[in-house]
Amino acid sequence: MSETLKKEILVLLGKDVEFRYAVAGYLGFSEILKRLDTLAEEQRRLWEANNKLWEEVRGLREEQRRLWEANNKLWEEVRGLREEQRRLWEANNKLWNTVNKLLEEVRRLREVQNGLLRRVSSIEAYMERTSISLEEEAWEVVEYYMRGKGIEVKLDRLVIEGVVEVNIYGATKDLCIIGEASVRAGVSTLEKINRDVEKLRGTHPEYLRPKIIKVLYTNWVTPEAVERAKEQGILLLKSGRELTPLIVHS
Repeated sequence: MSETLKKEILVLLGKDVEFRYAVAGYLGFSEILKRLDTLAEEQRRLWEANNKLWEEVRGLREEQRRLWEANNKLWEEVRGLREEQRRLWEANNKLWNTVNKLLEEVRRLREVQNGLLRRVSSIEAYMERTSISLEEEAWEVVEYYMRGKGIEVKLDRLVIEGVVEVNIYGATKDLCIIGEASVRAGVSTLEKINRDVEKLRGTHPEYLRPKIIKVLYTNWVTPEAVERAKEQGILLLKSGRELTPLIVHS
């Protein structure tokens, strides 16, 4: 058999199925070839199914990757929320610490306030006691002073509700004494004496007399008040000592 014929037969076996089966049948391999072709076809289908399966696997892996990314983002958000919660708790703790400090400060201020109120009450009580004793002292000293000037008068307080409250007052037939007794005296004390005289003149002139002596009795007085008392003709007695002369107003 020539080489050319051999080549033509091989080409026909590769290209012509019927020729191949005919040759195989002649040689007794027809059934085997059919089975091989069936197996080849089955193998092809298996490979296609396998490829589809791998495609699905790749799709599942891609889906899994997306799920993992979403899960990681979720965990990032959870960590962010936990961090925010931690900051909120820290801020809340700081706020409570501040509130507790403020409450403690308020408590201390209340204690100080209560202490001050007790002191004020004590001072008011002392001033009231001192004022009463000072009034009594002023009445006695001023009465003694007036007797030395030839004036006999009994001094007391004069209180007219809603009008005046005078703590040195006394009257005779044609003369009255109006004044104040104060531990510390200033210009405002002198002004009160003048106002009291004018109020009595306008609302209760029956307590006044043709002659009026204005007097201020004190333990301490400002230099300005001394000068004003001289100008206004107010008798100023400091602890029994005469600082301004006696002047009778008419």
